Amino acid sequence: MSAPSSSPRTGMPLPSPTGAAVSARDATMSLVNLAARQRMLSQRMVLQTVLAARGSDLHLKAARHTLALFKDSQAQLVDTPRLLEPASAERIRAVYHGPAGVAATIDAFAQRVEVALEHAERQSRRVDDAVAELVSATDGALEALNAATTVFDQVGRAKSETLMKELAGIVESIQTVAREAKVVSFNAQVMAARAGQHGREFAVVANVLSDITQEIDGLSLQAVSLAGRSRSAA
Repeated sequence: MSAPSSSPRTGMPLPSPTGAAVSARDATMSLVNLAARQRMLSQRMVLQTVLAARGSDLHLKAARHTLALFKDSQAQLVDTPRLLEPASAERIRAVYHGPAGVAATIDAFAQRVEVALEHAERQSRRVDDAVAELVSATDGALEALNAATTVFDQVGRAKSETLMKELAGIVESIQTVAREAKVVSFNAQVMAARAGQHGREFAVVANVLSDITQEIDGLSLQAVSLAGRSRSAA
């Protein structure tokens, strides 16, 4: 891991102007990954449940563990709207609780897994029927999970675009300040040169101001570079 850049004037580490933007973007991406992981967990549960129905205690235990992970992830995703801004929250609520009934479909799928596992554990005569019902519900569950993943991806992209626009505005403001500071520094250096011996203090101020503008330029370049990489990755 590279060391943070430091100020040429003070030697102190320079703060990252884009840390908050990166954190927010990473948080959103983690939700997208969590939603996508649900599809993998759903398929793993079906396979483990089928094997558990054949009398495998090892797969019965594994299926229960996977089901617990699936339910926990689903609870996190359903709870997500309260952590987001109103527009994004409404899009997620509309998918989970709207006419498509994504939340109900996913919950029913998890319930079928649980029922099948209970029959498998008791070696009930209805275990084959329970497994057949679970398998028949798999396609619908996958469609629901795909719909959920899609909306999280859309929300993530929208947030990234908003953050990049905000970052571009900040960079433009920084560059404007830097240009003005350079003009002031140049004028101060000219006045110090004209004042000769009496302009020493003016010269010190001008040099300090010049160092500050260099730091601002460095931060601007970092922000521009990050914005470019983020757009390429989108």
